[in-house]
Amino acid sequence: MADKLIAMRIEEEIKQKAFSLGFDIAGITSAADIDSKQIEKYKHWLNAGFNGQMAFLARNTEQRFSPVSILPGAKSVICVAINYKLAKPAAKGSLKIASYALYPDYHKFIKAKLSELADFLKNKDKNLKFKICADSSPIIEKVLAMRAGLGFIGKNRLLTNPQFGSFLLLGELVTNLSLKPDSPFKGLSCGSCRKCIEACPTGALSDEDFDARRCISYLTIEHKGRIPAELKIKMNSHLFGCEKCLLACPYNDKSPVCEKQKYGFAARKAELKPDDVLGWSKKDFEDFAASSAMKRTGLCRLKRNALICKKNRG
Repeated sequence: MADKLIAMRIEEEIKQKAFSLGFDIAGITSAADIDSKQIEKYKHWLNAGFNGQMAFLARNTEQRFSPVSILPGAKSVICVAINYKLAKPAAKGSLKIASYALYPDYHKFIKAKLSELADFLKNKDKNLKFKICADSSPIIEKVLAMRAGLGFIGKNRLLTNPQFGSFLLLGELVTNLSLKPDSPFKGLSCGSCRKCIEACPTGALSDEDFDARRCISYLTIEHKGRIPAELKIKMNSHLFGCEKCLLACPYNDKSPVCEKQKYGFAARKAELKPDDVLGWSKKDFEDFAASSAMKRTGLCRLKRNALICKKNRG
């Protein structure tokens, strides 16, 4: 009985530590393989070519659904999320940049905070083994987060939490600690709401599936080379990413604004015009994108996007 009480206390301590590091939501799930139905669904999506040029999504397919393949001997996965909703949209007339790109690179931020959480756990168990994941790791984050009770996957294909909406960045700490898992999220869902689907400028979202090849976020960030003419005109003023589906979601209407300045996670203002970007030197770009997730996209693609935005303005 005493051991059970200690175990329960450890799970609560882990969550409280996660909150103290700046995460808004935390939950625990087992390291058991994800339901085979999810694997088949993912393979069907890949076979349809919906991943476009993102070939990395087709690598390590089985590993993505098996935390143990990432960390042999894994028993638990600690899932966390941080809210990144901005207080106000960019000024009218400015190029549109996805909110998360205005913060310090979230991959580095989340990994650093999860490393602190791992240090906390090392003090609990000197035999701790762990693997930190944050978006770029080959693991199906949203399904694990849902299994850990963090929320549900909405029609916008994003993890959605009743309190914090879907402006969420995810991270995981896969560990050999045996922890009591939280119950998978159940209850709320999108229901009959289709606002995100209706708001998608290119029809990338549908009730049946998500075609990344038509998504403005994919086109502006991942797609290399020319963008099809019929999609260019629908990019409007989107320089990097698109949040139409997030802004249309009712769960985001009343979700709180991100206030993480004390954790070193604060967004900057970026009011750019197409000619600003088109006039950038390599150094200008590196100075602007130095601590942002935009850096990986590169100057060439951003200039391509800025030129499209300029032509769309006439």
